Amino acid sequence: MKAQTKPRIVFSVLEETAAAHPTVVALQQPVGGGPKGKHEPRSLTWAEYCDQVRQIAVGIRELGIAKGEIVALQSETRIEFYLADLGLMAAGAIAAALYTSLPFADQVRTLKASDAKYVFVENVKAMRGLEAAGAEACWILLSGESDGLVTLEQIRQMGEQRLAADPDAYEKIRAEISPSDLAVLYMTSGATGEPKMGLVTQRALVANMDHAPFVLPLTPEDVTIAFLPSAHIAQRVVVELVPIRQGSCVYFSEGLSKLPNEIRNVRPTFFLAPPRVWERVYANITAEIKKRPAAIRKLFYLGLGVGSEASRLRQAGKPIPVTMRLSLKFFDRVVFKKIRDRLGGRLRIAASGAAPLGKDLAEFYAAIGMPLVEGYGLTEGGVTALNPLDRPKAGSIGKLLPQVEARLEDDGELLLRGDTIFSGYYKDPEATAAVLRDGWLATGDIAEQDAEGYWYITGRKKELIVSSNGKKIYPARIEVLFKREPAINQVLLIGDRLPYVTALFTVNDSTDETRTSVEQAVKDVNRQLASFEQIRKFKILEKEFTIENGEVTPTMKIRRSRVLENYRSLVSEMYMGKDID
Repeated sequence: MKAQTKPRIVFSVLEETAAAHPTVVALQQPVGGGPKGKHEPRSLTWAEYCDQVRQIAVGIRELGIAKGEIVALQSETRIEFYLADLGLMAAGAIAAALYTSLPFADQVRTLKASDAKYVFVENVKAMRGLEAAGAEACWILLSGESDGLVTLEQIRQMGEQRLAADPDAYEKIRAEISPSDLAVLYMTSGATGEPKMGLVTQRALVANMDHAPFVLPLTPEDVTIAFLPSAHIAQRVVVELVPIRQGSCVYFSEGLSKLPNEIRNVRPTFFLAPPRVWERVYANITAEIKKRPAAIRKLFYLGLGVGSEASRLRQAGKPIPVTMRLSLKFFDRVVFKKIRDRLGGRLRIAASGAAPLGKDLAEFYAAIGMPLVEGYGLTEGGVTALNPLDRPKAGSIGKLLPQVEARLEDDGELLLRGDTIFSGYYKDPEATAAVLRDGWLATGDIAEQDAEGYWYITGRKKELIVSSNGKKIYPARIEVLFKREPAINQVLLIGDRLPYVTALFTVNDSTDETRTSVEQAVKDVNRQLASFEQIRKFKILEKEFTIENGEVTPTMKIRRSRVLENYRSLVSEMYMGKDID
């Protein structure tokens, strides 16, 4: 009689890796109490990770959480989040992570909209903040203890005891779960309106995990650092789920302030970060170079020129001349290696995600021998494109992943179809119907493809600026040109139904020298634009756009409507009087 194959769900992938690499370290998290105040990492092997997730899944059912029930997770990215997240999926529940960087009132609004009765919360302090903002829930503490509250560890122990009494307890739960069951409720960050909630099945998550070996060749010898918010799809798929598929170790950061030192100590071989991180690394490097003697500056820029030319030849698939290879070897030893050492010195795969990366910035990293691999993903579609590691193209999102199809609408909007696409928005059939069209997902992004199959995102459909004379301008394409200017922090273009384009800038340091740098950057960018796209006036703001003021999303995307509302008087000034040359 033929053995029955178990349906492949997310937990199945964890089981497979645990069976293949039981004693290899899967997760590491610093904890206090080490000698001389040092933080010794708490480690879990793949076998331990799998066992604890199984125990938590059984404990979750013992607690009374039903299959298909939405359960919220309010926590920074940490080992306990991974255990609870995987435990919920393994139990057949739906895991809904909140953006912890949002004010508690916003988190509570999202929490209520999700209908979650149970909430895994990071600690007592966070729970009190949510309660003060009006939240009511059955709280489960991920860390710490409080009288009358259940903890994640207690849930694990409940499951462990149940499994001791009934070794088949989890298999009975698994028998109820199918790949078509919902597993995650993603909260979109709401860059162009109120956040929505996207539902994703076990099958879609597993499909994204199974794409990884074809485009992201990680192994059990690889290690990465997790620091992005777990509510975001880039973190959830690429740094939580993909390592499970390939057995790679995840080290949990203690926070952005400690990240540079952690990178030097952990020495990751794979690292995913948003453009803001890569921009700041670049800004720090160029700021230091400016302070060095003229001879050092000349050596740096000479090497950068050689590296850039070599990178262009590689992208074109052309051989690098012998003399250039010798020069590159010299500059790599005396200049570029020192820069790469700041990032641990052994990065095999440096990836940029969550927002568009400036082409100039990508070219800089390619020139120093550490090309950034940019990809493309969205809450509703999963991760769907990535640059080939052996030949990334600066400015592109790469090529489609296996089993993903794409086509363009007449207006240039990118439509996707494949096994990673979401199932729809929670309790919003109208919004679902607007983006899911005969099996195709309308992304809202304007795209184009080159002759070699590389894709490029040129703008957002909803952020299209149509000037008063009818000219169409895609602000994202222009804003990204400012990414390489160290003085500029954030930029927002304005001009919809107006006679010309203006801009608001936030800067890293407000000085006369900074003003001059911004003016020069505007002139440099304008030279690359058509006359109707050029920035005619701009204002430098005294402070940056913040989450607290509602001006940026938790993933640092600018909310245009809120910024325009907050700075209405400044914007009005730019459309009065004589134009600036």
